[in-house]
Amino acid sequence: MIPRTIASKIQDAVVTFPAIVVTGPRQSGKTTLLKHLFPKATYVNLELPDLRSRAVEDPRLFLDSLVLPVILDEIQYVPELLPYIKDRIDSARTAGQWLLTGSQLFPLMKGVSESLAGRIAVFSLLPFSIDETPKSKVSFPSTMLRGSYPEIVLNKKVDRDLWLGSYINTYLERDVRNLETIGDLRQFEIFMRLLATKTGQILDQSELAKAVGVSVPTIERWISILEASYQIVLIHPYFKNIGKRLIKRPKIYFTDLGIVSYLLGITDIKQLVNGSSWGALFETAIVVDLWKQYLHRGRKSPLYFLRTYDGLEVDLVIDMSDRIKLVEIKATASIKPSHAVSLEYTLKTISIPSEAYVVSLSKFDSQLTTLVTHFSVEAFSKGSLVS
Repeated sequence: MIPRTIASKIQDAVVTFPAIVVTGPRQSGKTTLLKHLFPKATYVNLELPDLRSRAVEDPRLFLDSLVLPVILDEIQYVPELLPYIKDRIDSARTAGQWLLTGSQLFPLMKGVSESLAGRIAVFSLLPFSIDETPKSKVSFPSTMLRGSYPEIVLNKKVDRDLWLGSYINTYLERDVRNLETIGDLRQFEIFMRLLATKTGQILDQSELAKAVGVSVPTIERWISILEASYQIVLIHPYFKNIGKRLIKRPKIYFTDLGIVSYLLGITDIKQLVNGSSWGALFETAIVVDLWKQYLHRGRKSPLYFLRTYDGLEVDLVIDMSDRIKLVEIKATASIKPSHAVSLEYTLKTISIPSEAYVVSLSKFDSQLTTLVTHFSVEAFSKGSLVS
């Protein structure tokens, strides 16, 4: 069992909370982690049609049949159980009895907030972060190409293209159809491939609607589906006390580099690092990993970006409440003081207490300039920007 950063937070939570829920995309390791942490818990897979039917038809009888503590896997398939679980918690508030997982964020959290507020601790488990990924002699771009899902990372015999292609097809058939009535899944797949070309960019829903041949409201719904199933994350613009006209649309990032590179038709390292998407893909890798670092520590993501109409631009802004951290991401192994120019200009332009950093492929951490610190990917992956 590969150690997961979030494990200690879950173990802390079950001491006081009657229930926990671990959300995240399919195959991110949710079930494996809970089974490892709670080997004596009863396990129930609600994806199985017979169990699901029993739970829906007679929730009380179904819950009566369970031996606590229990892992209820993929609870989003039977949200009808949540009010009955609430009733049992209120009747006997014993910590660590109800261990839930779910793969669809928005529908699941709606049910949780309505039924289990104040009774449940909520966690998000994404595929491996850079630091969680077992160390090997292959380069960072090589790990980007395969992605970060546990099965494809841990089993080198798994064919990368076959696994990723199968994951996407399964995702379309199961999660997309479950979240939204879509008549033509092929059109949705075309949309996903087009969106992959936009990773690391400002989201333009009107442009996507024209390209795919659907309405803007349809694109909005499809974006929500990808968010709900953890396939993308939207990073919104930072707006506090900047004093300039800001770009107000979010940036879109695919949450797995294997998935997005597969959708782009990238099949080898040369294509990856020499292609026109390399800068955007490296930025995606760093932004998504920092997002994972926060979520896997049980913390809300404080990530934003900065872009103004007069040209002020910073890849990441981390809101630390009393100050902000400005981060530029450079897809190069040869880092120079000139890479800090835009950060130094931003530091002089804004009036908020700030720190500035560059993250790059260079293996050496350094004080790039008087005001700007450089972190290697390795140092960054250890949480250098989280504290």
